[in-house]
Amino acid sequence: MKGAFVVIEGIDGCGSTTQSLLLATRLRERGTEVVTTCEPTPGPVGELIRRALRHGLTDSGGDPRRLDWATLALLFAADRLDHNHAVIEPALRAGRVVISDRYYLSSLAYQTATAPGGEGVLPWIRGLNARARRPDLTIVIDVDADVAERRRRDRGAAAELFEVDELQRRLADTYRRAEDLVEQDRVVHVSGEGPEEAVGREILAAFDHQFAAAAPWR
Repeated sequence: MKGAFVVIEGIDGCGSTTQSLLLATRLRERGTEVVTTCEPTPGPVGELIRRALRHGLTDSGGDPRRLDWATLALLFAADRLDHNHAVIEPALRAGRVVISDRYYLSSLAYQTATAPGGEGVLPWIRGLNARARRPDLTIVIDVDADVAERRRRDRGAAAELFEVDELQRRLADTYRRAEDLVEQDRVVHVSGEGPEEAVGREILAAFDHQFAAAAPWR
């Protein structure tokens, strides 16, 4: 049985983590075998990225160290290829549904938003990720930047590297036109500003529409 690879995307505070887990729960209730995963991953490269995002890197003298956009782009691509090899491909070969909280689209959105060359760097980023499997379905949760900012503030955690209001506003605009970044992929937009359960039902409906012929997942 062929597996399915689904990615849930959006700006920080859109609810992608919550909705990834909710979709997995609803599919498991049907008897579907599901693997949930995320990027950055918990693997060795992903852990380095997480430290960078949390301002946790230091130089040899113990002073804070910030990685530039290009170094981060390379790390995200390396983490993604390891993610494919260690998690995604084995699960798909076993016929499971893989749900990833963030993937390739995040690199295209975040790295072009932070690169000095803007979208001029897209060919380079695409080249870095050329060997990564493409999703069968990408669900973008669209949320107003102000709504997402309030959610991040309510979490009470320290702001991460990309959690800057002006950057998140640009990213919200970028995600609204995600199809321009991944022209060959199936992308569905869902509003993330309603109740969690209602958003989850829309995401489940998008999944069912995409995989209508896949009887084991109905």
